[in-house]
Amino acid sequence: MSDTPAADVVELGKARSARTASDGEATDRTELSPAKSGELSARQLVDSPGDQPDQRFMDRVRGAKRRPVLPEWAKSKPEFAAAAGWTLGHIGHTAAYHSVRAPWYGLRLAAQAPRGAARFIGGSLRWVADREGDPLRAAAARREDAGEYLKLSRQRDRRVRWRTVVCVVAAVIGASSALAMYVMAPGWLLALSGATVTLTMGWLGQSSDAPVIHRAVEVSKAPKLTSDIVLRALGALGIPAINQAQSKGKDGFTFTAPIARDGRGWRAEGDLPYGVTVTDVIDRREKLASGLRRPLGCVWPEAVGEEHTGRLVLWVGDQDMSKAKQPAWPLLKSGSVDLFKPVAFGTDPRGRWVEITLMYIAGVIGAIPRMGKTFLLRLLLLIAALDARAEVHTYDLKGTGDLDPVGDRVSHRHRAGDDEEDIEYALADLRELRQELRRRTKVIRSLPRDVCPESKVTTELASKPSLRLHPIVIGVDECQVWFEHDKHGAEFEEICTDLVKRGPATGIVLLLATQRPDAKALPTGISANASARFCLKVMGQLENDMVLGTSAYKRGVRATMFSWADKGIHYFVGEGADARIVQAVFADAVAADTIALRARKLRQDAGLLSGHAFGEEPEPDAAASFDLLADVLAVLPTEEPKAWNETIVARLAELRPDAYGEWSAEQVTAALKPYGVKTGQVWGTTEDGKGANRRGIKRADILKAITERDGNSEAA
Repeated sequence: MSDTPAADVVELGKARSARTASDGEATDRTELSPAKSGELSARQLVDSPGDQPDQRFMDRVRGAKRRPVLPEWAKSKPEFAAAAGWTLGHIGHTAAYHSVRAPWYGLRLAAQAPRGAARFIGGSLRWVADREGDPLRAAAARREDAGEYLKLSRQRDRRVRWRTVVCVVAAVIGASSALAMYVMAPGWLLALSGATVTLTMGWLGQSSDAPVIHRAVEVSKAPKLTSDIVLRALGALGIPAINQAQSKGKDGFTFTAPIARDGRGWRAEGDLPYGVTVTDVIDRREKLASGLRRPLGCVWPEAVGEEHTGRLVLWVGDQDMSKAKQPAWPLLKSGSVDLFKPVAFGTDPRGRWVEITLMYIAGVIGAIPRMGKTFLLRLLLLIAALDARAEVHTYDLKGTGDLDPVGDRVSHRHRAGDDEEDIEYALADLRELRQELRRRTKVIRSLPRDVCPESKVTTELASKPSLRLHPIVIGVDECQVWFEHDKHGAEFEEICTDLVKRGPATGIVLLLATQRPDAKALPTGISANASARFCLKVMGQLENDMVLGTSAYKRGVRATMFSWADKGIHYFVGEGADARIVQAVFADAVAADTIALRARKLRQDAGLLSGHAFGEEPEPDAAASFDLLADVLAVLPTEEPKAWNETIVARLAELRPDAYGEWSAEQVTAALKPYGVKTGQVWGTTEDGKGANRRGIKRADILKAITERDGNSEAA
């Protein structure tokens, strides 16, 4: 007997049945039941059975992404025109460059002709004598290899005889042809032949380190992007999943399209390993640029919005985006604007124009200082100014005069500075704009459906002077000065929030720029409802998400990756598209003033110049000359400790019709908020004698606010 332990006894019939069931049957995904003890359980498939091959193929075809027949630049008329213009300009420049230098080329080639002739004769003689075989024959002689030497010598003799015949025949034919031309050819043909021979000899006589003809255009030295370079760069990022794949002989990146030229750079697209996202690559953009051996401003990894989070588009430019020359802005020297239609305001990394429609939006611009925030705001205001119908309001709260080209030439209302009179001026203007907002809503509501089907201002309605629905664009630089004002900050916030929410449909656009994009400087009620976001370089995630929207940083939309040299380059969210990197058109003060003068001329021709630009100052705010707290206290007698807002508004209008005649209950609430007076539920009696709870104000709160403001208790 052997000491080997007894093996298990398997019933062949049951085993075959189990194997057949597992191979031939497939079940839907179900929870597997545990095998019973002592029995052989059959292996069950949990994947759904595959469809028929033809059905699977059709499903793939229906869901397939079709690549464009023509490239993007060929389908866009402006880009095609720009490409054609660049090509013609390149050809014209090259032709002009060489035409101007042609006489000098001729003189240099003629001077080098003797040396070229000597080189030609010497080269021909060396060819006839088979001088190229001398090293081989010498080597055979040094080795004393007689057989090899004799073989090479016989080969040389054959070559020399044949080449001598060729040379003699060519010399005879050449001399005969030259003699015949000298006797029979006209003078111009002799001159042309002589010049050709001379220039040819001169070309042969030039030095390799001093060519006669230079390039008219310096060709970019940017290397071609290849798959090996991309894989090398991704492997240098230190992402474990990519490194593990490459260590096993795999690529760690699956290309989904050929690497191709895209604008002024190269585009590579593919899938990252499972679990690796585009955000992981964006976080390591500096390492990626190092792996590609390209400047940081040339490397722009991007996500694909409609694809999974592991689909990477890597665009590598020929030049740093901040240094690449932008195409000429179409509106720089001529043209006007319809604010209801898209207008180019910048270019993407590929050099293509990016457009914006200023109507139906509210915009927020955020950045740290000196990154081009004010220039971008001024550019948008210049675009608005080129629509003669637009009423522009500009507020430069920094006070340096950056918005003066627009303000002094075009603006209906304009102030530069943050003095108290500037704040009062702006507050009065905003109050008027809120009243205008309410008027417009009533006008829109009264229009027939066939005239205003979408309940918003259109370009046709804006062009009708009788309706007074022209576009209104308000631009505010350093808006945090308004919202952080100790006295009027709450009212500024309340009015601006209303304009951001309801203004776009009525043709009112509010553009706010700040270098402190936090919750205090940019209230969440405004930032959350702004449909257009422009974020230049910021320092942290909080500022990034305040401007670009919640979770933008987590999605890989990070304005923190911009360098200090990327002035004017920003993330743009708007126009119904995902976040895009845009370099705004640079218009300095001189160019801005030129454009503003053209916009002023458009208004003068249309008879629409008004307000500050026309030399008119607004009428003083009637309410500003009175003490609101004292007036509210006057209409709330001692025997009435509290009253409804609507009651107080009616009494104020009766007390001072010019100041409070058009005020609403909500406006009273907003005006009292800076003083710390809050509204609450107040019990009262209606005209028909019924009791009701409505928003109201307590007299005690007014007394307290006056006491705190004046610093004494006399009011009590």
